[in-house]
Amino acid sequence: MDSQANPSDLLPESRIDLLLQWKGKHMAGNFSPVAKWLNGKLIDASEGSLEIEYEVREDMCNPMRTLHGGIASTILDDIVGTMVYALGGEFAFTSVNLNCDFLNPAFPGDVLTAKSTVVRKGKNIIHVEGKIFKEDGRIVAKCTSNMIQTGFKIPTPSAE
Repeated sequence: MDSQANPSDLLPESRIDLLLQWKGKHMAGNFSPVAKWLNGKLIDASEGSLEIEYEVREDMCNPMRTLHGGIASTILDDIVGTMVYALGGEFAFTSVNLNCDFLNPAFPGDVLTAKSTVVRKGKNIIHVEGKIFKEDGRIVAKCTSNMIQTGFKIPTPSAE
């Protein structure tokens, strides 16, 4: 490091900037153990939207060798939660509900794109949507969720 550089200058300006450091990369080094296991590749992040690509692995499947509904729900919950985290609020949010629809199967080796968006951001509740698409554009699963603000303050990243 340059002796003239201030360590705080190396910190991202926003949580979106923090996420964008992963753009084009697999998120195996992510702070979330679930995100590490899912190992998605960040495609894009912006204010109120997030896009991550996932490859369906054998260990994500049910006995029929299709993407397990619980794993699809996990992808959706993780992508909407990460998107809300990126909004930069002082306090963490948690899911009140997660309503999922499973519309098409996905198989090992399929590359899926998950997208999330904020529908409405209130003072204490944020309504979000998420969708998982196959490469041909078919929707594998979709969700809506309401997330409520908690009393847990999100720590500020340090330069250590």
